[in-house]
Formats: sequence, structure tokens, C-alpha cells
Amino acid sequence: MGTKLIIDTDPGVDDAFAIALAALSEDVDLLGVTTVFGNVSLEATTRNALRVLQLCGRADVPVAAGAERPLIHPQPARAVRVHGADGLSGRASALPEPERDLVPGGAVRLLVSLLEAADEPVTLAPIGPLTNIALLLAAHPDVKAKIARIVLMGGGVDRGNSTASAEFNIWSDPEAARRVLVEEDVPCVVVPLDLTYRCAVSTEWLAKLAAHSPIGAALEALTPDYLASYRRSLGWDGIVLHDAVAVAEAISPGILRTEAYPVEVETSFGPGRGATLVDRRRPGMRGEGEGAVAPSAVQVAVDTDVDGLGEFVLGRLTR
Repeated sequence: MGTKLIIDTDPGVDDAFAIALAALSEDVDLLGVTTVFGNVSLEATTRNALRVLQLCGRADVPVAAGAERPLIHPQPARAVRVHGADGLSGRASALPEPERDLVPGGAVRLLVSLLEAADEPVTLAPIGPLTNIALLLAAHPDVKAKIARIVLMGGGVDRGNSTASAEFNIWSDPEAARRVLVEEDVPCVVVPLDLTYRCAVSTEWLAKLAAHSPIGAALEALTPDYLASYRRSLGWDGIVLHDAVAVAEAISPGILRTEAYPVEVETSFGPGRGATLVDRRRPGMRGEGEGAVAPSAVQVAVDTDVDGLGEFVLGRLTR
């Protein structure tokens, strides 16, 4: 089989599309799904993940619930204005009831067991706050050798969405994000807002998805609240599939063009909290001066064939 993948998620409409993208891809060995607080409560994100997997006929995929709050400070706010009170535009109950129970022991235990059992390195795709991943790396550093790379949706180079400078996933737990991106040495790909917004899809794209199959229709039916929110931010009728863009890169390495940059995460309190500081200066100038960004480097996704990416995601969801 192809890419061995574990998704860590907080569904969320775009998370639902991302889970389905992996679950329906024949060249993906989806080893497990772990859940985290984020767009809505942990109880809701976990229920939503189970239901999306059931929709896709993937009750075989183990699911475990993880962190219900950030590492240190309370989450400032949830994203119910964007995703609806239940995380899926108020339509979570329209998805099939899951046939599988949660794996006992929690997300970190499931992550450790899946990584230790893997016969080759595994890609992790965290598409919510990075709390579970920070806990995994802090408590079980020996599993790092089993991680091929971490492909995460989060951060912004030139913009935020929760604040002027901070993207929601990073802003929800900046300390966890800093642990993963700055303090660890696992290869990371950051898929930021700057690129995901460029990959927004239209209502025509959604109509093609809905017309193809009951699964496509069910996914499209989760978007009304999300669509209303993005109509305001985009200025046209479409949605941003943030997390599906990251999972596309996790599935098909190189579908996004990346560049290596030092990255720091702002953890102080003030208007910059949760910002991802990407040092785009020429290499010879980096590390100079007061307030220099840490020398560690991550791959930051900067470009893609936007139309091709949209066709890739649509093709996988309608295969």
C-alpha cells in the first residue's frame, strides 16, 4: 500500500473533507485517527471523526480521543461561528452513527502503539491544535525515528485568521505548536493560510462533488455555515478546504511546493500571541540581531498548481 498515515484532527468542516480524502484514497494506509479539542469541544470533534469515517465505510480505522484543552493556558475561543455549534454546520447528526467504539487509553497511547507497530516510517497529519503531537514527542521521544514527517495545517506567513497575526490552530495552543515546530527535530511541513486561501473551491466544485455519490452529497451538506462564513472573508461563493490541502501533501509529497525557513512561534501575551514568525531573509542574514528567529528550519508550503490541487481532491473524493 502507499503512504502510511495517521490524522490528528478537530472536525470541523474542512477536517471532515480531509479525513474523507485520506479514507477514500486507495493508495493511503490510514492507520488511525486521533482527536483533539479545537473547532468545537473534544466530545464533538471525536463524534464527528467517527461519523465521517462511518460515512466513508471506514469503521476499520481506529479512533482515540486526545487532549480536551491546551497544554498550559485556556483556549481563547472555539470556531463555532465558522463551523457551526456541532462543528459540521449543525448537520453532524445527519451522518451515520458509528459502528466502532473509541480505542481506550487515549490518543497518545494509540499514536505510540501505531508507530511502534509500523514496519516503515509513518506520516503524521495534525490538522488541529498541536497538543496531542506535543505530548507524544515530549513523553515518547523514542518514536521519532518512526515518523517520516509531520505535515500540519497551521500558521500564516503574512496573515492570521483568529487575530491579525495568528492562525486558529496555532493560536489555540501556541506552547504546543512551539514544542513541535521549534524544539523538536522531526521533519515538518507547515501548510499555512497564505496558501490554503489560494486553494479555495467554488460552489460549482461543491456541486460536482454532491452530484457524484451519496458520500459527496453528505460532505457538501455539511457546508452551509462554513460557506456563509467564507462568503464574507473571500467575497465570493466558495470555501477554503484548509486541512484537505495539508492532507493532499501528506498523501502525495510534492503536490505543494515548499521552501525551508526558520520558524518561531510567539507564546507571549499580547497582539502577536500565536503568530508563526517565518524568517524569509536571505540565509546569510538569518540569526543576526536581537530577536533573531531560532535556527531550526521547517518546510513551509508556498505554492501549488491550484487548479490541479482542486482536481486532485475532487478526484479522490469522487473515485
